[in-house]
Amino acid sequence: MPDGEVHAWTPGTNQTLCGVQLSRARLNRFPHVPWKEVLPESGGAADQVRRVCPRCAAAMGHRSGERRWSRVSPRP
Repeated sequence: MPDGEVHAWTPGTNQTLCGVQLSRARLNRFPHVPWKEVLPESGGAADQVRRVCPRCAAAMGHRSGERRWSRVSPRP
């Protein structure tokens, strides 16, 4: 299971979404673990995760601490 610092990557590539090369950084791949289960607030596989790369999280559409936005009509 993932632990330590977590990055997102696309299967079939050799780099994370933030541009770190997997082979040079000696990162392991976990293709069986979905991204949502790696986030600390989800529980699941995130028991040992210490840090989620903020650039990878933003690329996956998740930013911690921010409110979700919603579209409103500009004028009634």
